[in-house]
Amino acid sequence: MSRRVKILLSAAVVIGLLLILFAAFGSAGKNDAFQPQNEFKLDPWISIHAGSLDLSINKAVLYLWIAAGLTVGTMLWIANRMTARPNRVQTAIEAAYLLMRDTITRGNMDDRMARKWFPFVGTLFLFIWFSNMIGYIPLPTNTHETVDIFGVAIPTFAIYAATANISVPLVLTLMVWIAYHVEGVRAKGFAGYLKSWIPEGTPGGLRPMIFVIEVISQFVRIISLSVRLFANILAGHLLILFMGGGLVVLLGLAALGALTLPVAVAFFLFEVVLISTLQAFIFATLTSIYFGGAVAEHH
Repeated sequence: MSRRVKILLSAAVVIGLLLILFAAFGSAGKNDAFQPQNEFKLDPWISIHAGSLDLSINKAVLYLWIAAGLTVGTMLWIANRMTARPNRVQTAIEAAYLLMRDTITRGNMDDRMARKWFPFVGTLFLFIWFSNMIGYIPLPTNTHETVDIFGVAIPTFAIYAATANISVPLVLTLMVWIAYHVEGVRAKGFAGYLKSWIPEGTPGGLRPMIFVIEVISQFVRIISLSVRLFANILAGHLLILFMGGGLVVLLGLAALGALTLPVAVAFFLFEVVLISTLQAFIFATLTSIYFGGAVAEHH
């Protein structure tokens, strides 16, 4: 049987299954009550206000606490159990350690800067990775839809990631942005640091234009570094939400689930296996590049 015939037969089976399910369940009509954006709405669980500053506890704060606890707890647990004959867990941790130290940090900074900033870059990588990974573990955080158990309204299970909220990647980005500028000024002085933004050998007439472009690019880094992480995690969660049942509910077509559910599983595995780690790696690597570039002798 040729590949073309196999593809046509598979398509025919899927279409036949959809027709059977549609005949069995029909259409419930468009659902206007379901609001997918509510999955990312942050309702305060414990309201805390200091003047105009909102410090309320919500599910994003919960996920940040979990990620921070896992980052600290994992490293302490590993540090207290290192042996001369490593087991599989220790071997995996050592591989991750070498990735963070040699590939990410030392690969983009000189030795002095690497020794100084490796703890920060490593913590940043692990915190973002844990934040991304727990974002794909269903937790009872959906307060919009509850289940009544013995008269108590229990939130339903949902997936959410703190890094899918722009405020979290933005704060991490601002920490990086301010820190590497401070390092650049320490290494070269304020005037020398600004002069280093202009490549050597640039003709005098082009220097003002190049400097303005570089100033703009420095501020664009805030957007690119934060939005890249935020957009990738948010997009992944939205795709899983819609393919996993959101589209079926919105359109009222139960038969559509036979087609969208396998796609949701594929998206879920792709996000967990690749995107979560890749985005942590990119964020930490760009952080190291910015630190290395800030103190480099030549632009």
